[in-house]
Amino acid sequence: MPRLRKITNMKQDSTPIAAFFHPIYRVCSVEVVGPYTLHIKFDDSSERTINFLPVLAGELYGPLRDLAVFSQVQIDPEVHTLVWPNGADFDPTTLHDWPEQIAKLSARVREWQVATVNVASVRRT
Repeated sequence: MPRLRKITNMKQDSTPIAAFFHPIYRVCSVEVVGPYTLHIKFDDSSERTINFLPVLAGELYGPLRDLAVFSQVQIDPEVHTLVWPNGADFDPTTLHDWPEQIAKLSARVREWQVATVNVASVRRT
């Protein structure tokens, strides 16, 4: 059973609106099992194999398209999640709940790509 973190939504005057509990998962092990693909084990005994290629874009995650960099993944000993030498990381809950998160993450990647194209167009003019 994962630990729970209490999250409270607040009004502007700091009056609580609602409180809910968010599970906190920890990554226990990680193994590179293919190009851009990791097998991850969590502290609740669940496991997940994730292909990260669809979300490797942007300034932070784009460098992980280099397989030499991607394969340097480690588990951060303090927060128990995946980290890379360039500072890229993923929230353990996002990893744990990847099937529910991938659509949102992929949409964000598309936004980054559009923003990058737009910035490049402005620079050329």
